Amino acid sequence: MAQILEPSATDFHAPPPPDEKDVGVFRAFVRALMRSRTGFIGFLVFAGMVLICLIGPLFTPDDLPTDVARIYAPPTLAHPLGFDSEGRDVLMQLINGGRTVIFVGFLAALVSTVIAVLFGALAAYVGGRVDSIIVTATDIVLTVPGIILLAVLAAFYRVGSSWALAVILGILGWPGLLRAVRAQVFSLKEREYIEAAKLLDLGTVRIVVREILPNMASFILMNFVIGMTNAIYALAGLYLLGLAPMEGDNWGIMINFAWTRGAIFFEGSFFYIMGPVLAICILQLALVTMARSFEEILNPRLRHN
Repeated sequence: MAQILEPSATDFHAPPPPDEKDVGVFRAFVRALMRSRTGFIGFLVFAGMVLICLIGPLFTPDDLPTDVARIYAPPTLAHPLGFDSEGRDVLMQLINGGRTVIFVGFLAALVSTVIAVLFGALAAYVGGRVDSIIVTATDIVLTVPGIILLAVLAAFYRVGSSWALAVILGILGWPGLLRAVRAQVFSLKEREYIEAAKLLDLGTVRIVVREILPNMASFILMNFVIGMTNAIYALAGLYLLGLAPMEGDNWGIMINFAWTRGAIFFEGSFFYIMGPVLAICILQLALVTMARSFEEILNPRLRHN
């Protein structure tokens, strides 16, 4: 007779349940991001602009063809924003020029935020002579007018790459944030959990990096966004004044050319003048509204309210 096996004696094992931890975290993040409708829309707009500016140039020619017969020609279905002073497509220029603007803004904000957060937290937590030296250096940098310094640098040093321009803007943009971070750390270092960490002798670096800075995440994020918006405005201003090299494609160069070549006097130049201006405004608005959702994610008090 065939032996009947009990269900418990079989060698078949049910497959392990799928690991839904990562999926659950992603869903929770998206749900928190959608809590603010304007913030979620800002995130979608910003992500869309970044994708277009990163992927779009791969499908457009590096040197746009010129057509003198189409100088300041009105928009058409194939060219929805019309043409510039050389008969080049304005929309193609916006797509090609956005990558540099976003890159410079992001890198400049990153440099200024890292400098301000590290030295501001160190000055407030250590205090004493270290605090005095850092505050004095901050006051000195604050007294230097940025636009004049940039004009002097442009006269004696040719900024030949977007990397160098972003680093210069980042180095000039940290003093205000450093003061704000220093004030925040002065408040946080008196909390009970910081005092407990000091009693456990966890070390200055660990206390600052793992105990103080995570509690300032939303504050740092908002100031990073502000730093990025300020860097983009500074970039556009430098190109408008002719203090940056007119090489490559970006929205600042488009604004400069529209101003210096008298586009305002031509009837069909509206989209050529307003195109880069509106692109910068939309990008800045998307950044600010997106930061609102991220602030609610990082700040439990806002999330619960």
